[in-house]
Amino acid sequence: MTTKLFGEPVQRREDPRLLTGQGRYLDDLGSGALAAAFVRSPHAHARIRDIDVSGALDVDGLVAIYTWEDLPPRVAEPLPLLIPHPALTHGRTAYPLARDTVRHVGEPVVMVVARDRYLAEDACALIRVDYEPLKPVVGVEEALVGAHRVHEDVPGNVGAHLVQEVPSARGRTAAEEIEAAPHSLSFRLDIERSASMPLEGRGVYARWDPDDRSLRVYSSTQTSTSVRMALAAKLGLPLPSVEVIAPDVGGGFGVKIVHPWPEEVLIPWAAMLLDREIKWTEDRREHFVSSAHERGQVQHVKVGFDDEGRVLGLDVTILHDHGAYTPYGIIVPIVTATQLLGPYKIGAYRVEFSSIYTNTVQVTPYRGAGRPQGVFCMERTMDRIAAYLGLDRTAVRAANFIQPEEFPYDQGMMFQDGRPLIYDSGNYPESLRMLKELIGWDSFEERRAAAAAEGRRIGIGIGCYVEGTGVGPYEGGHVQITSDGRVHVSTGLTSQGQGHETVFAQIAATELGVPIERVSVVTGDTRRFGYAVGTFASRAAVMSGNAIALACRKVREKALRIAADALEADPADLEIDDGIVHVAGTPTASIPLATVAVLANPLRYAFDEEARRATQFTGTAALDRPPVAEGQEPGLEGRDYYSPVRSTFASGMHAAIVETDPGTAEIKILRYAVVHDCGKLINPMIVEGQIHGGVAQGVGGALYERMVYDSHGQLLNASFMDFLMPYATEVPRIETAHLETPSPLNPLGIKGAGEAGVIPVPAVIASAIEDAEGIPITRMPISPSELHELRLRRPPG
Repeated sequence: MTTKLFGEPVQRREDPRLLTGQGRYLDDLGSGALAAAFVRSPHAHARIRDIDVSGALDVDGLVAIYTWEDLPPRVAEPLPLLIPHPALTHGRTAYPLARDTVRHVGEPVVMVVARDRYLAEDACALIRVDYEPLKPVVGVEEALVGAHRVHEDVPGNVGAHLVQEVPSARGRTAAEEIEAAPHSLSFRLDIERSASMPLEGRGVYARWDPDDRSLRVYSSTQTSTSVRMALAAKLGLPLPSVEVIAPDVGGGFGVKIVHPWPEEVLIPWAAMLLDREIKWTEDRREHFVSSAHERGQVQHVKVGFDDEGRVLGLDVTILHDHGAYTPYGIIVPIVTATQLLGPYKIGAYRVEFSSIYTNTVQVTPYRGAGRPQGVFCMERTMDRIAAYLGLDRTAVRAANFIQPEEFPYDQGMMFQDGRPLIYDSGNYPESLRMLKELIGWDSFEERRAAAAAEGRRIGIGIGCYVEGTGVGPYEGGHVQITSDGRVHVSTGLTSQGQGHETVFAQIAATELGVPIERVSVVTGDTRRFGYAVGTFASRAAVMSGNAIALACRKVREKALRIAADALEADPADLEIDDGIVHVAGTPTASIPLATVAVLANPLRYAFDEEARRATQFTGTAALDRPPVAEGQEPGLEGRDYYSPVRSTFASGMHAAIVETDPGTAEIKILRYAVVHDCGKLINPMIVEGQIHGGVAQGVGGALYERMVYDSHGQLLNASFMDFLMPYATEVPRIETAHLETPSPLNPLGIKGAGEAGVIPVPAVIASAIEDAEGIPITRMPISPSELHELRLRRPPG
């Protein structure tokens, strides 16, 4: 049995439980709890003139009705602006229940608590809210006109404005380099709104113990420790009196990193007030209209370049739609602006963005978090340059690559973590070589000709990206070996299907030399680990993985020291294999880790045969020193934290071959290839699964998913009947290859992988469709009807 599991394709340990219906999700809890439901605004923008609850008071099973006026001062305040930024000059967040104005369809206005959800919904239907409709602002260009305001005190509806500029090596600005360049282009690009759409929506279940004044909250969240801190602050409770637990979470993809949601404050508050258990689970329409969206941007690009396609100057102006509120700050447009540069050396770069309020659902990160927009911009630019010069698209990219010997490479900007945008490692020319070989790039024209002879139209596309991962500030890990030889690992961040239970167990098993079957992993439970940041930005493996490794090394060092005393050996001569500590080269001189755990905890009382070994009359303890040495603690356990100086930067390149039907304009992906570099691989199979899942979401974002608002701010496709997502039949077989350039920034040499698959897909599909059709593709997603319209507008000849 091997205990060296780092890098091995270990089967996911959580799958048997989840696939056989043994999962424990939010709605599986609190079967006897009261239920909450919400009256939500049907208007995109309106004043609340009156709320009449009298019609609902006779509903059987009604327990309580709350409006904003019923809330105590702390709870009634606007929700936190989680990530302030100097450029966010007019940050605005919502009230838990609308105070006097609603600013998007779906904003909560009244909370009802009843015996069950059906009765709560019945009561909601009988509550009458008198609204004075106001003119809604829909779309960033209408918002910038400023004729109407989402927030009366925000001029021009501009919440934030930021310019970052990096001069060329010659000290010229981007404008100067573009002006002096042999060639230049300018064009507009558009990315439409989409949304995370996890299988499980949001949900909260709370119970209050009045005797010891403690609150336990279960939430389908990506950040249980942050929800805990927010609740302690909002509800005026000491932090140790609040427990927050993320049970099994059926997907997050970013929408569940926001905290606290209105419901995460209101449900615990009502549970305390009523001294009753209360639960709320989000239905699908609520998720469409009251959670969060992402992706919507308009980009104006100017680029100057030389005869080889090298970019001498690049100027990008971005209009970012952040919806009605900014609870997560301006992280998304910051990521777009900085990650847009990809694997390239740009002569001079200027990026300006304005983050705009509209009367639509708020925008917060969705898997990729601003990167798909940035990659779409950069890769469409590369394709434009190649078309203008008549060069191969891969040649233009290669001409602009950062070279392997140039790492670490400073892009001269500030990243989303407030630290320099310095790439730690990579090998972009090798990634391109591997991708071209994987997809058959150099022989594609033969395949195109063969397809054309059959009356078929095909094209090939490519997209490159660099992804900042492992964002700080920190994560921690706790490791304990108990007297039965089992290893218990806990970390504060949460899991939503990434395989943490497996990869963290692999790290611990490798570091401690124990079988993985003896390792258990707990995430997202503040009772087990109280300090953490959360799961987002492809950071879990980098942050918690390294923290767990460091904690394991502490435990290993202590175990070897205790074992050395027992074996009368030098700790440097000891090894651990299969849970046994032995002298190197002498397997018979050994002691089980279980016994070491017993010896690590001197006891007065014997509870079992193993404990008997650690009691005071066994005659094994040294009598000239205390049972627990100075500076040591009883037990075989360790805790440590990993806090990086800056982010790691994973990278990858995707390519696709698509077919466009000459008659129906239907788009079919024939082949899809991925080369990915996330540093050292902990579990190649899980990384590949993450890539496959990401590509599937990317296909949705390229061809299907969009949030369609009308001019009244009404979301027209707020159901799965109208919001399209790809079936398994629309997701191609994905061919993958891995490149490993270890990160020098962390002990394990790893980078993140969770968002990688989704990031370049719209750019890749756009590139392939454009290659097949000969029509510039400037907007994503694209439907067959839109492609048909583009064909009709194509100039003759």
